[in-house]
Amino acid sequence: MTNTAIILLGKPESSALISSAVSQISWILKGKDGEEKDYEHFYCPFLLSVDGLFNKIRNLKYRYIKDGSLFPEEVDMYDPYVIREALHNCIAHQDYSLHGRIQVVENEAGWLLFTNKGCFLPGTIESVVTADSPQEYYQNKHLSEAMVNLNMIDTIGSGIKRMFTLQKNKFFPLPDYDLTDNKVAVTIHGKVLDINYARILAHHKDLTLLEIMLLDQIQKVRRISKAGARKLKEKNLIEGRYPNLYISEHVAGTTGERAQYIKNRGFHNEHYKKLIREYLEKYNNASRQDINKLLMDLLPAVLDKKQKLKKIDNLLYDLSKRDLTITNKGTSKNPQWTLKTTNKN
Repeated sequence: MTNTAIILLGKPESSALISSAVSQISWILKGKDGEEKDYEHFYCPFLLSVDGLFNKIRNLKYRYIKDGSLFPEEVDMYDPYVIREALHNCIAHQDYSLHGRIQVVENEAGWLLFTNKGCFLPGTIESVVTADSPQEYYQNKHLSEAMVNLNMIDTIGSGIKRMFTLQKNKFFPLPDYDLTDNKVAVTIHGKVLDINYARILAHHKDLTLLEIMLLDQIQKVRRISKAGARKLKEKNLIEGRYPNLYISEHVAGTTGERAQYIKNRGFHNEHYKKLIREYLEKYNNASRQDINKLLMDLLPAVLDKKQKLKKIDNLLYDLSKRDLTITNKGTSKNPQWTLKTTNKN
């Protein structure tokens, strides 16, 4: 109770009474290149300091590319509720025994990063969004309850859901949570990153918040759970072999993402085999490096380098062992691929 009173209501000098804990919030302004341009530290009482920090954030107007009646012409980059909820959550759930300070980084590229020390007790963001009841245990029980009573945070358990909903309603990327290294870091984007993804949200109003979260991860090229992938595939929203997923042709066709869809999906194996055969017809032979240069940029964009090389292995195996159209006249370490027959018909 005493610690709660000091953190929320105490004078700056009273923070020395909280053992070795650190009661400080730092605001840092960085340029698009990551270079620090300005900063300020805020101390007890946090009940008042949060307003000072809030006023430091340059919440500029963001103008959408007009798309009929789907988008408003002008909105704030950051919803005031989202800023305050993220900041107040840092205060309420900071593990003050770890001697770290709360940080708010404002980047001129259009995003805010809120960081506090301590583990995320619910475990995952998905569990918070899908939970029907609030968390039963809190890092700082008295502090959290006091902040609820002071209307600094919503009824415990609902604030994060509302943050996600507000971002979704503006067609902005959802908050990004990083729960590694015994800390909670959340990034709030203040603009549309991908106008085509924004149109997905506008055209598919029947999506649940959880489904939107999953799609948001895919458009950021991040791995989702197998259960989540199955859920999206059932609605024909994504394609690909797990974990290399991408927005489906059905969605791409309505959002102008057809070109990106083809890059993600790639072509059928027969197309790649034909390219190899045509190369050998023209140049008579090819090393593995030659084949790699021919195909690497044409293979699905969702595959990493190791996966692309493995796919080329499989194509060469099919051509030489199953189709019997090419042969290796070199060694296994230094192959020299040629056509097995000179008959081009």
